[in-house]
Amino acid sequence: MDIITIRDLSKTFRVPKRKEGLTSAFRSLFFREYEIKHAVQNVSFTVKSGEIVGLLGPNGAGKSTIIKALTGILNPTSGEVRVLGFEPFSQRKQYVRYIGALFGQKSQLWWDIPPADSFSLSQHLYDIEPEEFERRKQELVTRLGIQDVIYRPARNLSLGERMKCEFVMALLHRPKLVFLDEPTIGLDVFAKQAIRDFIHYTNKEYGTTYILTTHDMDDIEHLAHRVIVINNGEKVFDDSLKALREIAGKTKHVRIVTQEKLPKLPKKGISELQTISDYEAQFVLNREILGIRELVGKIAQKTDIIDLTITDPPVEEVISQLYKQ
Repeated sequence: MDIITIRDLSKTFRVPKRKEGLTSAFRSLFFREYEIKHAVQNVSFTVKSGEIVGLLGPNGAGKSTIIKALTGILNPTSGEVRVLGFEPFSQRKQYVRYIGALFGQKSQLWWDIPPADSFSLSQHLYDIEPEEFERRKQELVTRLGIQDVIYRPARNLSLGERMKCEFVMALLHRPKLVFLDEPTIGLDVFAKQAIRDFIHYTNKEYGTTYILTTHDMDDIEHLAHRVIVINNGEKVFDDSLKALREIAGKTKHVRIVTQEKLPKLPKKGISELQTISDYEAQFVLNREILGIRELVGKIAQKTDIIDLTITDPPVEEVISQLYKQ
C-alpha cells in the first residue's frame, strides 16, 4: 500500500537579485529585480507502508524542498502530493498527528526541563490516554536504555542521550510516518548503533515508515531499503542499494598481499594505486579493462598470493559517480 504519492512535483521561488555597490543597493529599494529558481522539477515517486527510504543528494539539490512539501510546510507550485490520504499543505492540522519528525540539529525537547516533562507535554498535545502513554514511554525508554537520563534537564545531557530522548519524543504518539534528517550526526559509534537498532525495531514491530535524509552513508547502508537520489532538483535514481552499487559495478577495490616482493602491476585497468609495503598494495580495478582472473594470473606467475580481498566501492564513491553522470 502506498502511503506517499508524489506526481510531477515542482517548486519555484522568486529570488531577489542585485549587482554590487551602493548605487545598486539604493536602486533595489525602488526597482527590485527577481530571478526564478527551480528548487524541484517534475519529481515523481511513491513510498509503500513500512519502507525505509533514503533521500540523498548534494547540498541545494532539492531534498529539503521535497521534505517540506511532504510535511505540509510548503505548497507546491505544481504537481500532486498525497500522504496518508491527506494533501499535506491544505490539510496540515488533521495530517500532522499521523507523522513524526526528528532533525539532528534542531531539538523538540524543552531545554531547561527534564525530557520526562517534555514527554508529558507531548501526551497532552496528542491526547494520549494516560495508561497508553505510560506503556509507550516505558517501552521506548527501556528499548533505548535511558531510564535515568529522562529525569535530568535536557541541557545537561550528552548529544547521544539527547538524540535518544528526541526519538522518544517523536514516536510517543505512534506516528505512521517519520521524517529523519541527519539523525546520527555527531554521535559516537555506540550511540549510532543504538539509534539504528531502534529504527529497525520500530519499523519491524509497528510498521513505521521512515524517510531518511543524511550525508552519512553508513546510515543508508545499515537502514535503507531503497534509495532516491535528487540532483539539481530532479530525480536521478530510485531503486535498491544493490542497484545503486551496480552503477559502479565495473570497478572493484582490491587489496593484495604476496609471499615475495610484489611484482610491477599493469598500468591499464588499475588506478589509485597505494603501495603499502614491498608485499602489499591497494588499488581500484576497472574490470572492463583488466579482469580479476587475468590480474591474479599475472601476479601468480611471479609470486604466491597470501591474501586477496575484493570489495565493492563505498556508497559515497558510487553516488559521486552518479552526480557526475
